[in-house]
Amino acid sequence: MKDKIDSLVLSFKNRPAAFVIYKIEDMVGKRHKIADIPHRHNYYSVIWSFSATGKHYIDFKEYPILPNHIFFVSPKQVHQIFTDPGPTGVIILFTQEFLVSNSIREDFISNLKLFHDSGETPPLPLTDQMVNNLRTFSDKMMETFLSVREMKTETIGAYLKLFLIECNSHCSLFPGNNTQGIEVGRSMVRRFKNLVENHYFEWHQVKNYAAVLNVTPSYLNDVIKLALNESAKDYIQNRLVLETKRLILFTEKSSKEIGYDLGFEDPSHFSKFFKNNAGLSINKFKEIHVSQ
Repeated sequence: MKDKIDSLVLSFKNRPAAFVIYKIEDMVGKRHKIADIPHRHNYYSVIWSFSATGKHYIDFKEYPILPNHIFFVSPKQVHQIFTDPGPTGVIILFTQEFLVSNSIREDFISNLKLFHDSGETPPLPLTDQMVNNLRTFSDKMMETFLSVREMKTETIGAYLKLFLIECNSHCSLFPGNNTQGIEVGRSMVRRFKNLVENHYFEWHQVKNYAAVLNVTPSYLNDVIKLALNESAKDYIQNRLVLETKRLILFTEKSSKEIGYDLGFEDPSHFSKFFKNNAGLSINKFKEIHVSQ
C-alpha cells in the first residue's frame, strides 16, 4: 500500500491540475510513526488527525497534533511532522489548478479563513457534529478517487469544496455580533495580508501599507491587532524573518544576498534585525536547521 501511495504522490507532483487523498496509516503502517524533515510543497495540504498525536512545525512554529484536529498548509510554507506510533487520519493534497479546472473560482481559497501564506497556522479543532459532516465528504472523496466513474474529478471537486466550506464556517477571525464591522475588518485584514505578501521585501513600515489602504497607521495596527493578536508592524517583521528562514533553508544564498533580496542595504543591520526578531543569530539558525 505504501508503494502505491508513494506512486500516487509522485504522479501528483508531476501534474499541475492534480488531487490526491490517502489514509495516514496506509502510508506509515499501523505500528510506525512519522519523523519528518523540514520541507515545502507547491500545492495545498489538508492533514486531518483522527487519532494521531505528536507535533507539527509550520513555518518553524510548533503546534500539537491532537485527535480530530485539521491542519491547512499553503504552498511554500515550511512544515515538519512528528507523530507517536500508530497515527490514523487522512491527507488531502490539491493544486490551485485542480480547483480552476473544476470551475472553482481562483479567489475561492483566498476568501477562506483556513489557509495562510505566513503567520499563525493553528489546527482547526472539530466538534462531534463537524466530524460526522466532514467524514461524509472525505469518505466520498476517497471513494470517488479510487473509482473509475464518469466525471470523477468534477465529483471530487464538488466534495472538496463542500469539505472546505464546512471547515471555514467554523473558523472565525473576529468575535462579537457587529456583522458590518466584522466584514469590514476581515476585508482590511485580507487586503493587508495580500499587500504584505506582495511587498514585504520593499515595504518595511506600516505607513506604506496604511497609505494604500487609505487608513492611518494607528487604525491599521488596531484592526490587525484585533484580528491576528499582533500589530501590523510585528506582522511585517515576522514575514521578513520567515522569508529569511525559508531562504536560508532552501537556497545557497549568503546572508548578505538574502538581506539585499529583502530590502536591507546594510548587512549588519539585517543581521541585527534577524537576531532581534528571531531570538537567535543567522549562523545559529543555520547550525540548528540546515544540518538536519
